[in-house]
Amino acid sequence: MPLEWQDAVIRAAITLKLCTYEETGAIMAAMTSSIPEAPGTERTWDYRYCWLRDALFVIRALNGISEVATMESYLRYLFNVVHTATARGHLQPVYGIGLEADLGERRIDTLTGFRGIGPVRIGNQAYEHSQHDVYGHAILASTQAFFDHRLLRPAGPDDFTRLEWLGERAFALFDRPDAGIWELRTRLEVHTSSAIMCWAACDRLAKIAAHLGLASRAHAWSERGNSLRAAILERGWSNKRQAFAATFGGDALDASVLLMSEVNLIAPDDPRWRRTLEAIRGDLKRGNHVYRYTSADDFGVPKMAFTACTFWYIDALIRTGAIEEARELFDGLIAARNPLGLLSEDIDPTTGELWGNFPQTYSMVGIINGATRLSRRWDTVL
Repeated sequence: MPLEWQDAVIRAAITLKLCTYEETGAIMAAMTSSIPEAPGTERTWDYRYCWLRDALFVIRALNGISEVATMESYLRYLFNVVHTATARGHLQPVYGIGLEADLGERRIDTLTGFRGIGPVRIGNQAYEHSQHDVYGHAILASTQAFFDHRLLRPAGPDDFTRLEWLGERAFALFDRPDAGIWELRTRLEVHTSSAIMCWAACDRLAKIAAHLGLASRAHAWSERGNSLRAAILERGWSNKRQAFAATFGGDALDASVLLMSEVNLIAPDDPRWRRTLEAIRGDLKRGNHVYRYTSADDFGVPKMAFTACTFWYIDALIRTGAIEEARELFDGLIAARNPLGLLSEDIDPTTGELWGNFPQTYSMVGIINGATRLSRRWDTVL
């Protein structure tokens, strides 16, 4: 538990635990459906499902404050999902909390929606998407289980064998077009963030294999990881923007590339990383908040900042040593919580009003991670 911001961290941890489904171990992205991301928009989604991407961030945050039971429970869910996906040859980015694969999306026209803003939706079309980052997120979620001696059931060689299929898919798909982390509905591109997580899949499999004493598998996955890393650093870089771009060969910026440092693909003192951070500061930051991107998508230009992206930006600042700026931004987000200490998905950078589904696990995760990384050490006061 960090010394500072303890009340905020405790509230966030309780909230994340309440977003889990004990029967299966699933973790819901949010408890609501169809609260719009902004007024006057059709960005109204049903988030009452388990995104494997979001779930990873939840268990990593809880692991950071020594709460590993959620990870153990979630891994039971994840391995059940992987077993089904292996037979089908495709891992979905999102499943139902009861392991449902079909999450067909439909509109409920008899309901007017939050503040009269519709449509109200049940189900989520994202289950149909190809989002290649999911293979990396599944392996990242499993990695600690091979190393942590506190677990009742540590992962072993049989679990590693099951995960290798995910790595094979990641290696095959890293430079193929997909819907990306932001789940674009009408266009496919080779997203840098998806490639980053495909690299993470190979890199972590190499580390797991080495830990298990499987030297030949460790070498094979390390070689694959090295080839993906080289491709990402070359093809994800935009000479025009002097930054890593949203897509291979593109020039638009996307806050999701901030995860490059989070997963240790690039060192925080790498000049390319520093320039990327500066480019995001100039292009995506509005006041004290960060947008996912500022280019138009399927529903126009985003109107609200995405709270998780601001937390990712804060983490990037911490890694580069800009602690005072990071603390200022973090304190601003803590102040933006509602009276119950909760955050939603989006925030109006001008008014501070919260928008989007609620409470959003992505956002609550950021509270724990930010406090853990920014807080003074206990031994400074004891």
